Amino acid sequence: MTATTNPQPGPITIGVFDSGFGGLTVLRTLLDRFPNARFVFLGDTARLPYGSKSRRTVSRYAAQSARFLVEEQGAQFLVIACNSASALALEAIQQAVPVPVLGVIEPGADSARAASTTGDVLVIATDATTRSHAYSAACTARGLRAFEKACPLLVPLVEEGWTNHPVTTQVIRIYLEELFNEAHANGLTPDTLVLGCTHYPLLRPLIEQAVREFAPEGFRVIDSAEATADAARALIGNTIPPTTLNQDQEKKQIQCFATDSVEKFERLGTSFLGRPTGTVQLVDLGG
Repeated sequence: MTATTNPQPGPITIGVFDSGFGGLTVLRTLLDRFPNARFVFLGDTARLPYGSKSRRTVSRYAAQSARFLVEEQGAQFLVIACNSASALALEAIQQAVPVPVLGVIEPGADSARAASTTGDVLVIATDATTRSHAYSAACTARGLRAFEKACPLLVPLVEEGWTNHPVTTQVIRIYLEELFNEAHANGLTPDTLVLGCTHYPLLRPLIEQAVREFAPEGFRVIDSAEATADAARALIGNTIPPTTLNQDQEKKQIQCFATDSVEKFERLGTSFLGRPTGTVQLVDLGG
């Protein structure tokens, strides 16, 4: 992938896409690294979950969303803040739009490679992402051994708002105990854990607390949202002109769209984004 340029005057426009609103954690990190950029976020909430659908269907949905962000919203760079779409449809998205496209899996694997000294890493993600083995393949390509575990209860707990709840703490502890036991039984000596779901950054304090029970000091936890934002900065950071958003542009720095459930998006999105999402606009991308 080559760095993009900003041929239009004013701030660069970065499009961010997810099947839901968990990708707002990626947008949150992007805002820190690109304070002068304009962001357009699309959550394809009418057609989630992507993980239960075929690669062909996910590719079609994701390509439609990408074209909306580029052709109708002027995005000059796309971040696919969705693990399922990154695993199943990244190539289709790259073929659908004439702008650089970055997924979340490759940056997460790059960060794991940089962090690990043993070469053994753990990945927790949704069932759909672990079944795709996308993280495992990306880690293997970097000379790592990866052991993946699905943690299906964590997303609904986050969406319930239980990000600091005793039940969530216990569920995380159970998952991680199983994960470490299974990894050791398979001969791995892991020193790094990748959070392979965009909901999980909201649980990072609880996850790190649980990790300390089962792992030696110095064990690293990799947030793929942070890794993706760092990768985006490396790709396009030097091409952004030193512009400052004016007052009107600041009000419009983030525009959020959803294909369904805008009220839920607005209600839950603030906790993911760390700031109000503003009015979420409903968009119809077709079937």
